Amino acid sequence: MMYTDLEGKVVVITGASTGLGKAMALRFGNEKAKVVINYFKKDPVIDEMISQIQHAGGDAIAVQGDVTQEQDVKDLIQATASQFGRLDIMINNAGVENEVPSEELSLKDWNRVISTNLTGAFLGCREAIAYMIENKIKGSIINMSSVHEMIPWPHFVHYAASKGGIKLMSETLALEFAPKGIRINSIGPGAIDTPINAEKFSDPKLKAGVEELIPMGYIGKPEQIAAVAAWLASEESSYVTGITLFADGGMTKYPGFQAGRG
Repeated sequence: MMYTDLEGKVVVITGASTGLGKAMALRFGNEKAKVVINYFKKDPVIDEMISQIQHAGGDAIAVQGDVTQEQDVKDLIQATASQFGRLDIMINNAGVENEVPSEELSLKDWNRVISTNLTGAFLGCREAIAYMIENKIKGSIINMSSVHEMIPWPHFVHYAASKGGIKLMSETLALEFAPKGIRINSIGPGAIDTPINAEKFSDPKLKAGVEELIPMGYIGKPEQIAAVAAWLASEESSYVTGITLFADGGMTKYPGFQAGRG
């Protein structure tokens, strides 16, 4: 399904050169939106993405920036306004993770994950909200959370903490800025076939183990998350704010109890 109201809208997506960010950028391009592709490191795929988006009837630019750096986020919003004249949709997608037993987790690793996943999303929200208020835009902000905002994840305490923070940050901002017409929601993906998971899912045993945690029985595709983002950004969800929309094949529904077990 396509959303005609997204045509011509200006959307910023952080961490958009790969994985979920790339899928969302291409989806909004297919919706004929104007897409700002934020990236951390230059990748040849970005030029291909811009061409694809333009071929689909949208428009796109790429803006380098580190979401953990306040000035970089300010510059990202300014570059968007300078190129396209406005900002309608902000998607705070950039994120990192690494597996470490919690008793061995270094402060450096903790800070890296929290700074990227949570502080980066906060800076994106803050700058987008400020711009929308100043320019009287009733916009949509989408933060990328995870099933691990509610499912504990041993060896990933920094990641789980960052996503738990995303939940209440998004809910608080949604409550605060609803009177301004600014909607703020989160997406909670489950196991998705992205580059960050490629090594794990290339091992048949590890992949099968993950699939056992998914009631629907299969690992999701980035395009399925992009479809959720398009709906949340569109007027079809105009009465929705302050939620986390889980796209997880049922992973948050206690799969161990499936078929009457327990």
